[in-house]
Amino acid sequence: MRLGSLVVVVALWQWLTTADVRAGLRFDRLPSPVEVATEFSRQLSGGLYYLDLTQSMIRILTGFALASVAGIALGVLVARSRWAADVLLPPVEVVRPIPAIALVPIAILVFPTDEQGIVFITFAAAFFPIMVSTRHAVRALPTLWEDAVRTMGGGRAHVLWHVVLPGTLPGVFGGLSVGMGVAWICVISAEMISGEFGVGYRTWHAYTVVDYPAVLVGMASIGVLGWLTSASIELLGRRLTRWLPRAEQRAEQRAEQRAEERTEERTEEKAEERTDVRAGDRETHEQAAFEQATFEQAAGGREAGQGVEEAAR
Repeated sequence: MRLGSLVVVVALWQWLTTADVRAGLRFDRLPSPVEVATEFSRQLSGGLYYLDLTQSMIRILTGFALASVAGIALGVLVARSRWAADVLLPPVEVVRPIPAIALVPIAILVFPTDEQGIVFITFAAAFFPIMVSTRHAVRALPTLWEDAVRTMGGGRAHVLWHVVLPGTLPGVFGGLSVGMGVAWICVISAEMISGEFGVGYRTWHAYTVVDYPAVLVGMASIGVLGWLTSASIELLGRRLTRWLPRAEQRAEQRAEQRAEERTEERTEEKAEERTDVRAGDRETHEQAAFEQATFEQAAGGREAGQGVEEAAR
């Protein structure tokens, strides 16, 4: 199904460009998939395309790795320490709304080389989603887990490594996935502004020389690289959180729980019915016993009266 959807999109793209469709949008100026594939094969035969890919991957991985370490550490710190939150969160929250691409002039002024500035932009783009997700994940942990470990003698370091970090992994990997996507957006933009190599720089250069098939090759390369890196993070997250119940398991558990609840309800209803039957039998028995005792008492009274009469006679 997924492969078929891509084939349908490419086929529609080919038809719109070859038929020179102009229905509000000017598809007649857009390169066809055949032209883009030809340009892509031409770039693959040279070494410049691989150099651009390598340069962009080095930048994205370096900035993202630094952002991951700093974002997770700061997120845990401000969530676990009120003093750290009071000191560090105000400046972080002031800077966080600023788009990372808006920091390009600052990076150009502060860092001695353009390469360091691009890595800084990538770091700033990925840092804030990771930090915020980690902070919320730590705060969402049930306090019962930490209390249980401390009751059994666990210290702060033990709680951090064996409770906080494993418990926050789902939220942390959610922030990592978002951070990777934002990092790709900003690294490509930074390469277009101040880069010399990279997929973003090559795409912008192709646009300036009106080489539109090369522009689309660069766009497709960015999309594939972003998809591969995000998918790798999600795969790593699934591997590290195997102990978590998946959606199918949770659905099965809920179904089993509902079945158990229905079984318990039926059992309780049957028990109540049996109790009602027993209570009815007991009432019937007591009524019969009462009537028997009343009859015997009446019979005894009649016998006593007869004895008195005989004695009188």
